[in-house]
Amino acid sequence: MIRSLVFTNQGRLHSRDIEVFLMPTVLNDTNLFLWVDLEDPTPEETKRVLEDVFHFHPLSIEDCVMVSESPKIEEYQPREGDLFPPYLFMVIHAVDYSRKDGVFATTELNFFLGRNFLVTYHEGPARSVQLTEERAVRGTGGIARAPDRVAYNLLDSIVDNYKPALDELAMEIAELEQQALQRPTRETLNKILQVKKEVLHLRQIIGPQREVLARLARGEFKLIRAHLVPYFRDVYDALFRISELAQGYADSLTGTLQVYLNMSSNQTAEVVKVLTLITVLTTPVMIVGTWYGMNFESIAEFQWRHGYLWAFGLTVVSTGLMVWWMKRRRWL
Repeated sequence: MIRSLVFTNQGRLHSRDIEVFLMPTVLNDTNLFLWVDLEDPTPEETKRVLEDVFHFHPLSIEDCVMVSESPKIEEYQPREGDLFPPYLFMVIHAVDYSRKDGVFATTELNFFLGRNFLVTYHEGPARSVQLTEERAVRGTGGIARAPDRVAYNLLDSIVDNYKPALDELAMEIAELEQQALQRPTRETLNKILQVKKEVLHLRQIIGPQREVLARLARGEFKLIRAHLVPYFRDVYDALFRISELAQGYADSLTGTLQVYLNMSSNQTAEVVKVLTLITVLTTPVMIVGTWYGMNFESIAEFQWRHGYLWAFGLTVVSTGLMVWWMKRRRWL
């Protein structure tokens, strides 16, 4: 699906969903700015927009269509024979955390940013694109006055969406800590390991994304106007804080895992202690029973009239002495 929005330099909506053949005309008008959003486009739609209209570099088109494992940013400058204007190509990942599934779902968002155009490409709905589009159409904050301003708002929305995901993750970790302390089970261990794996996945996403935003925050690219660089720096700072928070969650899960292992060891120790006490307390019974259970006629006690009472009494007294000794040692 191809959506397009045309804005004036003042950030007012000029037209929307124009025909593809009209896009080159809009691009040639210096008073207009074109935003094209490709959501689940067909190969034909991708070719018509990325190749036929904008003539982007084949490598950036390939990176856009193929799934990228990590965020990236590249600047393309035209050389002799190239039809495309200077532009930035960015790959950014938005995240969402589901407590039901216990996984971070990532949505890849691709940017082609030029002086008077912005092309976004993604598979499936993107919350950041929807929110930014609504604000741009309403004219809120004049965000549609230039492509770099819209790109900033998209990145800011993506980073803001990390916060609800991290709040869900924090609640999950708190529950795991309670389970590890109160009723550690094999299921608790599996859940701790799963969440720890997802936090590692989150850090692997945030790390390269920080590098992308750091380059934007340093003002490395001429297509990002100087007065907008502090805004990109603010987005970078927010993502840095999220990265530190993710590191804290990883440390917390490591501590929770250690608590689980300690509690499991304590439970095992309690079981061993009970079994050991049972073994020790039944030792007199086993000794007396084993001794008088031998079938030798030469055992003198066999001829005693009160031999049974003697054996029973010996067992009771021995067991009582064993209990007294263990209590004195504070083993009971």
